[in-house]
Amino acid sequence: MSGSMQSLQHRINGAGDLEGVVRAMKALAASSIGQYEKAVASLNDYYHAVELGLSVCLREAGPIKDAKGGLVGAVVFGSDQGLVGRFNEVVVDFATETLKKLPGKLQNFWAVGERVDALLSDTGATSVTPFSVPTSVHTITELVGRILVEIESARVSGTVVEIYVFHNQPKSGATYAPVFRQLLPLDNAWQQKLAALQWPGKSRPEVLGRAAAATAGFIRGYLFMLLFQACAESLNSENASRLAAMQRAEKNIKSILEDLTRDFHRVRQASIDEELFDVVSGFEALTEKRL
Repeated sequence: MSGSMQSLQHRINGAGDLEGVVRAMKALAASSIGQYEKAVASLNDYYHAVELGLSVCLREAGPIKDAKGGLVGAVVFGSDQGLVGRFNEVVVDFATETLKKLPGKLQNFWAVGERVDALLSDTGATSVTPFSVPTSVHTITELVGRILVEIESARVSGTVVEIYVFHNQPKSGATYAPVFRQLLPLDNAWQQKLAALQWPGKSRPEVLGRAAAATAGFIRGYLFMLLFQACAESLNSENASRLAAMQRAEKNIKSILEDLTRDFHRVRQASIDEELFDVVSGFEALTEKRL
């Protein structure tokens, strides 16, 4: 009986320790969600400034005419760590199915996250460039800069013409959904709408130097913003998925702890009853001998 009680107590202690770990991971995930939400919100002013600059450049230099069709590249954001359910499988399945429906030949993947890299390789993709997932908001900029260098190199060499970005986007609660966006070439209707944008000040802006060079600089800023937003939203979704997983784990652990505690009390009560029965039996035997 004592061995059973010791075993139950050991399991209760283990479940309690695990509950503490889960609680800490929940707090970390919730904190991370907040910082990534703030990062996405902070892009609004930057995006508006880039839009205004591009608007001026497009009015002076005219619309940008890039080649369309042919060679396709895709940036896919995933995770390096586990405890996120089907987070990576969802975005990879969505990316592969979407790209199959698009015209052109898929040439290259840029995979952000070890798990996405492995899943894309399993689909038969032969050209996958891996990147590590940023560990905080402050390291997203470095990652986006490296991806932009890879994209520019691929475009200059003629390896890709069209580029898309795929990531999970947070929804209400702890849910998310895969989305995609075309990075390049720039949409003509979007350029026309941007060129018609009204300048907020009274003075008419001018482009110093060559308008084409200024346009290229603003386009890099625009692409940086889109990739930064995709990365931050993916990290937000990842932590939301992990938070939901930890909430489920915490609920299961509490249920297990309740069952273990109930069993412990039952075994302990049985042990006490057995000891009392032995005391009563001994007392009755001594009483009979005296009589």
